[in-house]
Amino acid sequence: MVERAGSGAVAAETSVVPGVGKRRRGWVLAGLAVVLGGVLGFHRLVPNWPGRLGSLIESFLPWGGALVVVLLVVSLVRRSAVALVALLLPVGVWVDTFGGLLLPGQEGGGRELVVVQHNVSDENRDPAGTARALIEAGADLVALEELVDPQVAAYEKALAADYPHHVVRGTVGLWSKHPLSGEQVVDIKPRSIEEGWSRGLRAVVRSPYGDVAAYVAHLPSVRVGVGGLASQRRDESAALLGRAIADESVEPVILLGDLNGVVEDRGLRPLTSQLAFAESGFAFSFPAAFPLARIDQVMARSAAVGHIRTLPATGSDHLPVVARVALE
Repeated sequence: MVERAGSGAVAAETSVVPGVGKRRRGWVLAGLAVVLGGVLGFHRLVPNWPGRLGSLIESFLPWGGALVVVLLVVSLVRRSAVALVALLLPVGVWVDTFGGLLLPGQEGGGRELVVVQHNVSDENRDPAGTARALIEAGADLVALEELVDPQVAAYEKALAADYPHHVVRGTVGLWSKHPLSGEQVVDIKPRSIEEGWSRGLRAVVRSPYGDVAAYVAHLPSVRVGVGGLASQRRDESAALLGRAIADESVEPVILLGDLNGVVEDRGLRPLTSQLAFAESGFAFSFPAAFPLARIDQVMARSAAVGHIRTLPATGSDHLPVVARVALE
């Protein structure tokens, strides 16, 4: 009798009220949805330490949409109403932040320039083929980075007929259908980098719609490791470039470059605070084999950057991007 009573007591203690476990799991999913919505909506409040955590999160912010889909699938499998309701928060924030990039963009007007931006890679084995692919975009301006000898001569030869005007400074260059003037180096070298590093230039494009100040830049690379995001040099270089553009007297201004950062990344704030960027199109450009982020950027002041898109892969580890810039 004692044993049976004890067994009954154990059974009573270990029995679970039907649905309690599912409800708990539903609340966990709901909590995750709220946290995700908070990160998407208030990523600027995430501290940038340790390891530049804020910038790291912002680098992959659009992929928060993929996490929403995962939570949605799990919530449906669990049949959790509370989780599904909570998911409305990150869905709404993501659509408000990135939904416009899914739209096709407005048709181009009369006062616009088509521009191409491409990091061609210093290990590109087919510069002539890369140049031919870029020519097919029919752009007014073509900005290239990681130009090294003897590839420079190959690009100059391949692009000469379609782009009679060009300037190369250091490892960056600008090719134009329209005359150029005022070509000069823009010093964006971080203090910790040795002399001889030159990745910025500025030129005035004599476009059919008036003068346009064009900047081409290649900011230092960032690395993701056990210590987080190593972006100190990139951030310092962005600040130097931002000061140069702030002092620019010619309007409009167009910036083309491999900025090694997405527009949401606070490290590029010296640029994004004064320049407009693409209104539609994700155009993930790196790495070319499986693009995860758009670090190749087109930005402008006193002008609007319309739809941005990628071009087919070339011999580079980046995809080229092309955009229409409507001048004010």
